[in-house]
Amino acid sequence: MKSWWRRILPIGLGIGLLALIVWAYLPKPVPVDAVSVERGPMTVAVSEDGKTRIKERFLVSTPLSGRVRRIELDPGDPVSATETLLATILPSDPDLLNPRALAEARARVNAADSAVKRAEATLAAAEAEQENAEAHHERVRRLHERDAATDDQLEEAMLEMRTARERYRSAAFAVEIARFEFDQSEAALLRSSPEGQNEETDWAFEIISPIDGVVLRVLQESSAVLSPGTPLLELGDPRNLELEVDVLSTDAVKIEPGARVFVNHWGGERPLEGTVRLVEPAAFTKISALGVEEQRVYVIADLNTSAAEAARLGDGFRFEAEIVVWEGGDVLQVPASALFRVGEEWAVFVIEDGRAQLREVELGHRNPSTAEVLEGLSARERVIIYPSDRVVDGVEVTVR
Repeated sequence: MKSWWRRILPIGLGIGLLALIVWAYLPKPVPVDAVSVERGPMTVAVSEDGKTRIKERFLVSTPLSGRVRRIELDPGDPVSATETLLATILPSDPDLLNPRALAEARARVNAADSAVKRAEATLAAAEAEQENAEAHHERVRRLHERDAATDDQLEEAMLEMRTARERYRSAAFAVEIARFEFDQSEAALLRSSPEGQNEETDWAFEIISPIDGVVLRVLQESSAVLSPGTPLLELGDPRNLELEVDVLSTDAVKIEPGARVFVNHWGGERPLEGTVRLVEPAAFTKISALGVEEQRVYVIADLNTSAAEAARLGDGFRFEAEIVVWEGGDVLQVPASALFRVGEEWAVFVIEDGRAQLREVELGHRNPSTAEVLEGLSARERVIIYPSDRVVDGVEVTVR
């Protein structure tokens, strides 16, 4: 009896070991992740970074040359149209004179002063001659009325009176010229040396704010002598914002004015909405982070949000935009993670009777997460997402 057990025991152990080996090499179901094909709303959008910008910006510059006083405004300060003083322009200082030029200028002032006095003396003499000629003419005229003076004497007296009057007028003009020359020579001494510098002036040009808004940037803060057209400040109204998004030119052709825009990651609790107003007709070249030249186009959109939410945004704030180029309400769609290429066609693995079945599909619109299915699938069919290289047509699978 014992010998019989000794014979059967090794045989049983060998059969069990062989069964274990066969079982180990039998194909096992491949664990996979699966989702159902569903119908529902679908949106295709162009996603790019963008920034806010003020619609109307005003660059205030100097209309004429002169010395601009220090600008006391800071970015963010409110300004009112026709009320807020932005900058004051004073006349430029003349060149400083060296001692020799200063002495010559003072000598010219003294000479001009003497010329004025001489012209005034000449004027006084001309005035006396005029009065004497007028009195002589009056006497001759009375004598002529009594036939005590001839016509020639009357005409001679009248000629002397007119000549005296013209001499007086000439002397008066000479006085005015002498005074102008005196003022001109005296003006050469104004601010001609470091002593006696005075900020006060009888003339100044004031630049007043043209709009209601705030100061965006102060481009010239310190006092300086500037030429015409030098930028001083940039003004704008932060309540009047628009959205600026640069997209690839291949995406720009899909965007139409009136398209919806979703503003994400702008810092608020929920996304904001906007509407495309303009797709600019000209593209520009931009170098990407990878060093690739790209042709990009600016898309301009208006915000459709409350004033309270818009007030939290400012000029040049960054956000992530989604510009809707297509949307459907009842679309049969499959996750993009289930799709892969088979030759030139798209395909998925469909789970049927516990096995993966390869099936080609025809796609319509696509976005980063889903794709519209035109043919090849029906609603509630289960497809494998992220299929590994172990998943092949006909293999047994089990859903994790």
